[in-house]
Amino acid sequence: MATQGSPLSRIISVSDMAWQEVQPGVRMKPLWSDEQTKRRAVMSRIEPGAPLPRHKHVGDELVFVIEGALSDEFGTITAGNMGYRPDGCVHTIATKNGATVLAVITGGVEPVTTAGSAPPSQIFTLSEIEWRAALPGVKQKPIWEDTVNKRRAILARFEPGATLPPHRHVGDELIFLLEGSNADEAGTVETGNMNYRPNGCAHTVTTKNGATVLAFVWGGVEPLR
Repeated sequence: MATQGSPLSRIISVSDMAWQEVQPGVRMKPLWSDEQTKRRAVMSRIEPGAPLPRHKHVGDELVFVIEGALSDEFGTITAGNMGYRPDGCVHTIATKNGATVLAVITGGVEPVTTAGSAPPSQIFTLSEIEWRAALPGVKQKPIWEDTVNKRRAILARFEPGATLPPHRHVGDELIFLLEGSNADEAGTVETGNMNYRPNGCAHTVTTKNGATVLAFVWGGVEPLR
């Protein structure tokens, strides 16, 4: 249960948000942002053949492909997999048959004409990552980690009835429900929606029928008694 005075998590109902056209063939939903840290989460829908011109990442980006596929000079991210664009990465984005993607971005991008010696983007094939036991009824796949800044992305699977005991977030977290649903003191997060757990949020997470979630974590958690 949440402790008195601690902030609640916030449910982000993605389906209630309107698409905004940002350029021909590309629409976007701004889901969450933190101006102080220049972090944001956006969902984008890219029509077949729509190009994203060459650009440089000033800051980095994690992108999860929900449907379709997304390509750059370093490979193709297919549905259910993730890519990482490090700070300084220069690339051009294309999609032959269209794609819907969730991106968590720190910083921004700027247009460039040449790549130079920029670092490449990376692709993580989630089916190749082994599940690890985390807690009773909960398994995790560690996808990506930045140990210097205490950031990570994980895939977690909750069995029906699994519970995360009371804990407090030291740092914050975004989760996206890929399937099933889970709940805490703020309510129930359904498939296709997000939940933001701010720094200091104290809660208990439960799932009645099971859930698979993609989590972006800054910092960590501490148990509560």
